Amino acid sequence: MNTEYHISTFVSIKKNFIFLNGEKWFSVDTKMSFSEFSKSVYKHLGMEYPKFYKMDHLSKLGILAAETLFNHQGFSPEKEEIALILSNKSSSLDTDVKHQESIATADEFFPSPAVFVYTLANICLGEISIKYNLQTENAFFVFEQMNAEFLSIYASQLLHSGKAKKALCGWVEYYDENFEAFIYLVEKQGKFAHNTETIEKLYKH
Repeated sequence: MNTEYHISTFVSIKKNFIFLNGEKWFSVDTKMSFSEFSKSVYKHLGMEYPKFYKMDHLSKLGILAAETLFNHQGFSPEKEEIALILSNKSSSLDTDVKHQESIATADEFFPSPAVFVYTLANICLGEISIKYNLQTENAFFVFEQMNAEFLSIYASQLLHSGKAKKALCGWVEYYDENFEAFIYLVEKQGKFAHNTETIEKLYKH
């Protein structure tokens, strides 16, 4: 069991609710579309980042989860040497489908560079890195389901290597209006031991 590192903060987003460290932090009408929900959260967080509105839904979800967590921590992410380790099930499929529809027929061929640029899941990492000026290691993995064991091992190895001092890890999934985010910060100090069992417990909270 790895007890050298701990989980200090975790954020869950699902069904138009946001939970911070297990407590309800924000909610809206569950019938709201993701587009409406994301705008509401953006305003609630007091964000001033116009580029947000140009992003695909996966990147918006990742940014909102990260902003909620960083706001709670009360520090400047760019000074903390934070690595990013994210994962999901659908990769960038939601955007891939939109792009495919735009090039499906010769008569209605209207590919959009603004859509095409998001046809890779790791663009979500890029958007988070740009927003918070993170310049350490990052990786995006695709699994059938949240893989707590892999994330625990990978983050521990990365932190032990000295390539980063902290790691923002988790699951950011979006496809066809179904979305879920669970991210957590791993660092030296924290309430929860950083291991597979704890990650699974917090994810299911």
